[in-house]
Amino acid sequence: MGIEMRAIIKKDISGITANKRMFTALLIVPLVLMVFLPSLFILILHFAPDEMGDLEKLLDMIPHGTGGGDLNTMVIILLLDYMLPVFFLIVPVMTSSIMAASSFIGEKEKRTLETLLYSPLSLRQIFQAKVMAAFLLSMLVSLVSFVIMLLVVEIEVYITIGSLILPGIQWLFILLLVSPSITMIAITLIVRMSAKAQSVEEAQQGAVFLLLPILMLLVGQFTGVLMLNIWILFGLGLICGILAFVLLKKCMRRFQYELLLK
Repeated sequence: MGIEMRAIIKKDISGITANKRMFTALLIVPLVLMVFLPSLFILILHFAPDEMGDLEKLLDMIPHGTGGGDLNTMVIILLLDYMLPVFFLIVPVMTSSIMAASSFIGEKEKRTLETLLYSPLSLRQIFQAKVMAAFLLSMLVSLVSFVIMLLVVEIEVYITIGSLILPGIQWLFILLLVSPSITMIAITLIVRMSAKAQSVEEAQQGAVFLLLPILMLLVGQFTGVLMLNIWILFGLGLICGILAFVLLKKCMRRFQYELLLK
C-alpha cells in the first residue's frame, strides 16, 4: 500500500471522527447493542428472575455440562455466547454503513471528487482505499465494543452471581472470521452505492437490506430454531469470506469514471 492510498485512508477516517453527528452515530449503536441491552438483561435476571421462564426452551439447547446446571449461570451463558454474538454482528454493518455511505458522495458534496480523480492513483486504488478506510474503522469500533461489552458484563455478572463467566470459543470465530467477512461485504456494496447515490441518506438505505439476514438469524436464536455453534459460525464465515472476495473483485472491475461523474 502506497503513501497516496494511506493518505486517503487517513483523510476518510479523520473526516468521520471530526464530524460530531457521524461520530456520535458510530458510538450510539454499539453502546445500545453491546452495553445497554445486556445490562438490562442481567438486571432483569437479578431483580425479576421469574421473567426468565420463557427461556427454558433455549436453555435446554445449550450443550450439556455448560455452566454446572445453575439457572442464573446458564441464562448468562445463553446471553453471552448465543444472543450477544448476533447483536454484535449488527455493529460492524451499521458502523461501516455510516462511513462507507459517505465515501464518494461525501467527496461530491465537498466538491473534492475531481481533485481525488486527478491524483496519481488509479480508480481501482481509490476504490480500495475507500473500502479499506471503512473496514479499518469498522473493525476498530467492533473490537472496542467487544472489550467494553466484556468488561461491563463481567463486572455486572460478578456483582450479581459472585463469579466470572468467560466468553466461549464462539467469539473467536465471530471476531476473526464472521465479523470481518460480513463487514467487507457491507462496505463493498455500500461504497459502490455511494458512487451512484445523490446523497448520503440514499447510500445508507442499502444497509437496511444487509441487516435482514442478521435479523433473521436473531429471530432464529430467540425462537430456538437455530442456535449458533462453532460449525455454523465457521461455515457462515467461510461463505461470507468467499462472497466478500468475489464482490470486491467484481465491483473493482466494474468501477468506471462514468459511474462517479453521473
